[in-house]
Amino acid sequence: MTKLWGGRFTSQTDSLAAQLNASIAFDWRLAPYDVAASCVWVEELAEIGLLSVEERQQIQTGLQQILAEIQNQTFQIKPDDEDVHTAIERRLFELIGEPAGKIHTGRSRNDQVMTDFLLWLREAGQQVDAAVVEVQKALVERAASDQGVIISGYTHLQRAQPILLSHWWLSHFYPLQRDRQYLAFLLQQANLCPLGSSALAGCPYPINRTRLAQKLGFDAPSPNSIDAVSNRDAAASFLFFASLLSVHLSRLAEALILFSTSEFGFLELPDAFTTGSSIMPQKKNPDMLELTRAKAGTTIGQLTGFLSVLKNLPSAYDKDLQEDKPAVFTAFDTLSLTLPVMYGILQNLSIHPEKISASIDPTLLATEIADFLVMQGIPFRKAHRLVGELIKDCMNRGIALIQVPAERLAKIHESLPQQWVKILDPHYAVERRSQFGGTSSDSVKNQILQAREILQKLP
Repeated sequence: MTKLWGGRFTSQTDSLAAQLNASIAFDWRLAPYDVAASCVWVEELAEIGLLSVEERQQIQTGLQQILAEIQNQTFQIKPDDEDVHTAIERRLFELIGEPAGKIHTGRSRNDQVMTDFLLWLREAGQQVDAAVVEVQKALVERAASDQGVIISGYTHLQRAQPILLSHWWLSHFYPLQRDRQYLAFLLQQANLCPLGSSALAGCPYPINRTRLAQKLGFDAPSPNSIDAVSNRDAAASFLFFASLLSVHLSRLAEALILFSTSEFGFLELPDAFTTGSSIMPQKKNPDMLELTRAKAGTTIGQLTGFLSVLKNLPSAYDKDLQEDKPAVFTAFDTLSLTLPVMYGILQNLSIHPEKISASIDPTLLATEIADFLVMQGIPFRKAHRLVGELIKDCMNRGIALIQVPAERLAKIHESLPQQWVKILDPHYAVERRSQFGGTSSDSVKNQILQAREILQKLP
């Protein structure tokens, strides 16, 4: 047996056409799930009398032997194995003979492959979710260990306001939490069993699809057989999830790259997650973070590429849909590397508090001055202009804000000189942001508690 479909043909498939058509190179990772779904399918065929008890036992025994070969990596893929389904059915024929020819009764590779893919996706989704959680834990632990360190906050990549470093670490926790929520949603949406839809019109035999779905761990059978075999929303959604997650990792990677440069000097990356230069002995390059940043681009490309495949397809199954697996598997493999690497970097990097502290420029407290004037009854727009003029005056005179003479401050407001030192204290500025979600010590401690509660609620 070399083909599942050869009876109508009088000549062999062209060798290059066969290479183009074959998917065994990438869909083999579905093999354990194909065996699992086939075992359940065989049980249902026996329930409706299309298999004898002996035939069912023969087929299931053969499938279990095949599963052992898959797990032991002793299964031999042959040149004529078009895809994972062909390979497994061919091997079943070798093991048990003619009864293997009954296993495909009432089903098509169309519903078979989608069932296998969704079974794989559920397990893969759990693995990715667990890896995201580890990165979240590392972020929370960094926030806990770096409490009290004040850093320059940036907008437009310009120094903006003083914030707690812990607050900044946690700002990367919540995007990952949203990613996890989206992953959970897409896995729930994909929890309908396509098996029993056959090629597109549905199974002609009285298979109990509800029982079939339950045995495979799905919530219910898919409600429309045409949609079931052509639906690739789960693949597209996973690629979107992977793309957005990769973007969030990329943004964190970019910040860590910048903060580790000599120009910033806020932190040092661990040796185990950096590389050297082949020509410059002094170099310590953040290659792993750079690759994490780059992988976001390639993952986005996989998403847009697959959506382009889907956009002009007619209803029901088309061979174009075979392109879902290379894209999704590659995205999964990428996340399986970038997430643990990011975890390792976060766990092992070291910060330089003295350099972080030295970056706090008094001009970061400009908003504090304006806020003080507002509290004295001056409209904010006027206060904003007055402080802007003061800073410009300091720049023209070549002095720091802390050096502004008292008489110059008194011209802005009579009470300003007495409060000047307090206003220019970054700790004062930080602790004023005590509202929910702000950067004050108490607020950040609450955020750490909230983040830990989120992680404790994991299923």
